[in-house]
Amino acid sequence: MRYLILAATLALVSACSTGPKVRVDQDPSANFSSYRTYNFAPDPGTDRAGYSTLVTTHFKNAVGREMESRGYVRADNPDLLVNFFTRVRERTEVQSTPEPSFGVGYYRDRLGLYSAWPLYRRSNVTTNTYEVGLANIDVVDAKRKQLVWEGSAEGRVTDKMRDDPGPAISDAVAKIFEKYPARAGSAP
Repeated sequence: MRYLILAATLALVSACSTGPKVRVDQDPSANFSSYRTYNFAPDPGTDRAGYSTLVTTHFKNAVGREMESRGYVRADNPDLLVNFFTRVRERTEVQSTPEPSFGVGYYRDRLGLYSAWPLYRRSNVTTNTYEVGLANIDVVDAKRKQLVWEGSAEGRVTDKMRDDPGPAISDAVAKIFEKYPARAGSAP
């Protein structure tokens, strides 16, 4: 269950103070004007052990809103299949801040000669470890079984995101879809 909660939080990248880092890519040969319908991949990447997770439900709701706001209709035999994946990993940042040494350490006996040199400094090193989440959305041409567009958002995972993943997933999906190239039946 803890793993499921962590997986959910990775998509909750939208609460970052600077916002998530969003990346998109698309197949330049895809004919977006021919796409009018969508549905979800039969086994989304957020499902576990053969059952649908709450994270999958949050993603389906958010992606459905975004697709329908662009004119797509959900259908049993769709033009596009949508899949989503999540991942959380730990990231460590190390920051070194130089401080004057004032003759301490190896050269302390030579204070007058060595403490004034700017090259003789010590550093204050701090380490910060936190979790980073990644949400990835794939849009696939259902007939050709070919990826035509993908978007991802990556950002820091917060306790607030873990406590209430639905809104965070919705925000991350909305930020990813801001870069979606076309409305249903129209070219980019």
